[in-house]
Amino acid sequence: MFNALADRLAGIFDKLRGRGVLTEEMVDTAMREIKIALLEADVALPVVKSFIATVKEQAVGQNVIKTVQPVQQVVKIVNDALIETLGSDDTALKTAPIAPTVLLMLGLQGSGKTTSSAKLAARLKKEGKRVLMASLDIYRPAAQEQLQGLGAQIDVDTLPIITDQKPLDITRRALQEAKAGNYDVLILDTAGRLHIDETMMAEVQAVEQMAKPTEKLLIVDALTGQDAVHVAESFQRAVGITGIILTRIDGDARGGAALSMRQMTGQPIKFLGVGEKTDALEIFDAKRLAGRILGMGDVVGLVETAMEKINEDEARKQAERLMSGKFDMNDMLAQLQQVQSLGDVKGLMMMIPGMSKFRDKIEQAQIDDKIFKHQAAVILSMTPDERKHPEILKASRKQRIAAGAGVSASEVNKVLKQYEQMAAAMKQFKKMGPLGSLAMMKKMSSLLKNGGHTPFQNGGGFSPF
Repeated sequence: MFNALADRLAGIFDKLRGRGVLTEEMVDTAMREIKIALLEADVALPVVKSFIATVKEQAVGQNVIKTVQPVQQVVKIVNDALIETLGSDDTALKTAPIAPTVLLMLGLQGSGKTTSSAKLAARLKKEGKRVLMASLDIYRPAAQEQLQGLGAQIDVDTLPIITDQKPLDITRRALQEAKAGNYDVLILDTAGRLHIDETMMAEVQAVEQMAKPTEKLLIVDALTGQDAVHVAESFQRAVGITGIILTRIDGDARGGAALSMRQMTGQPIKFLGVGEKTDALEIFDAKRLAGRILGMGDVVGLVETAMEKINEDEARKQAERLMSGKFDMNDMLAQLQQVQSLGDVKGLMMMIPGMSKFRDKIEQAQIDDKIFKHQAAVILSMTPDERKHPEILKASRKQRIAAGAGVSASEVNKVLKQYEQMAAAMKQFKKMGPLGSLAMMKKMSSLLKNGGHTPFQNGGGFSPF
């Protein structure tokens, strides 16, 4: 998401590079281009007008610093305006004074309400909360069973299904069960429709009056663009939403919904759905999202992902082995498994500051997360002795490994070639001492800038080295 907008903004900023003075004419030209870029990104017109007015006022006003390059000034001003537009306050979920805290999940059918309910439940469970989920969707086939299945997957309780029970009866039963079971949080997954209608809104209003939810969270699909804003405004008028969860933020949406939502509804975006898995829910942070849009990366997000998904003790042991110069196929397998645990590699690379400039090269590299699984399968098909001493692998052994992993012998050779490159790199960086890792990062950056061969080109896979 935001790729097209980020590329357009980068092109606009590039035109300002090398200019010694920021003139009003330059600002006008840049603002016209930024306005077009925002409109093409499907940002609501009132939001675009307000954004441009804010940026232009600061760019030609007293805030201009003469000693700073024009492009740096404009980027800083645009960054601040993006943060203000996105909004960054009130993102924490409110808690009811007396348990349970009731969260009412709202939205159209297909927006991701049910999966978002499970993602939110999984997050709250990690925080030590006892959560009960209940589906009020009696219209979509197997909707209640879907929530029940997701609950079992994340080990969160769901309200037992009673056939032919109406939404208000389910709500009443869920409230009673939540109180009797001493649950901290009750998540009510309401029914959706393909479009807003009076029947839907009347039902939602009745449920809201009975449940008296602490939070009324609207789940909106980012791919729907301006329609998402219209949906949000309709729910805001009907029940008064308190927050927004924007789903499919990892897709190819133009970004307009995210940039428009706060100003058009007056309510904060609280979470971003960044994937299909039950842990793919991020707390919304305007500063970090603005950084991604402007190609500044998201180091905080990258670190948080690593801290959450990488086993610290295992990582320390790995680091000690690598620093000692020891590296065999078992170490390579451990690295592959850690990379797999992090999720979408292309998404992670875009969090690294400056990497957005190389998006085309990364796309051309055709990084496929399945590659890691295939490589891991190759190593797992080896005997313990072969993993410790890969030099003993001859043709017959390679054929056996290929058959065991379900790949061709040439794929086995690719994995072995990558291992040799990584082992050689380990020896080289060990000789360089503490500066080794820094040298490695510079080498990777140079390869990318020069369009040279990288460890993730030509089907060679990817490693953190």
